[in-house]
Amino acid sequence: MSVKHFLDLDALDAATLNDILERAKTLKVEPKPLLAGRELAMIFEKPSTRTRVSFEVAMRQLGGHAVVLTTGDMQLGRGETYGDTAQVLSRYVDAMMIRTSSHGKLQALAEHSAVPVINGLTDRSHPCQIMADILTFEEQRGPIQGARVAWVGDANNVATSWIHAAERFGFDLHIASPKDLAPDPTLVAWAGSRLKLTRDPAEAVAGADAVVTDTWVSMGQQDADARVQALAPYQVNEALMARADKDAIFLHCLPAHRGQEVTDAVMDGPRSVVFDEAENRLHAQKGILAWCLS
Repeated sequence: MSVKHFLDLDALDAATLNDILERAKTLKVEPKPLLAGRELAMIFEKPSTRTRVSFEVAMRQLGGHAVVLTTGDMQLGRGETYGDTAQVLSRYVDAMMIRTSSHGKLQALAEHSAVPVINGLTDRSHPCQIMADILTFEEQRGPIQGARVAWVGDANNVATSWIHAAERFGFDLHIASPKDLAPDPTLVAWAGSRLKLTRDPAEAVAGADAVVTDTWVSMGQQDADARVQALAPYQVNEALMARADKDAIFLHCLPAHRGQEVTDAVMDGPRSVVFDEAENRLHAQKGILAWCLS
């Protein structure tokens, strides 16, 4: 049987992603010890709150156990290759999750691993987050197929996974971003008619069923002042939310920089579901783990 990695949404077909989502919905209501005796190695090269806690608790709720590793704990910090690390850890654990900067490190780990590898975040994408986001959307608004989602701000790694999701789950995604922070043209071509780009956040948000944003400056980025200046017109505030559908929800993967990409009035307002979304990282992770190790 081939190893079932969870690396990116575009690497899996729609039926598989919907299967994972249905598992997540079921396991949210009734966790079962499906992974009793199983071990997950969690490799963190970038700090985490939601990813670490949600995966660790998910494994516990499913009857398994998680081992937390940082590069300071491992020989990766002294030059051991990701390929060698993958081959060693494959002898000890049943699955691995990595949260790292380079997508190439994720790919090297998966290429040499005999057990499933899960993308906990890279500089290219964040698929686990979007599975939680779609779970949250469907709890609040019903099936996401045919819906309209607006992304406002930097077309970053989270936006990339939203683009993958739009094509796989069959919804329309409108992205408003500055020219220099727009999605990669190759990715735009891949997404086809599901994706619409604009420079105008009001145009992107008009009639949307969900409005999504993220921090303007991610960990490790050096051009903070320039990014904040370029993205200032893309703040999600009450006036912008008023242009969305009357029942639209607001999503943010967190942590949020209040007063930059989103105002307190929106974060704490009646349309915000950001803490439901954060909780659903736990349940989405259970669905992903159950699928990888089934």
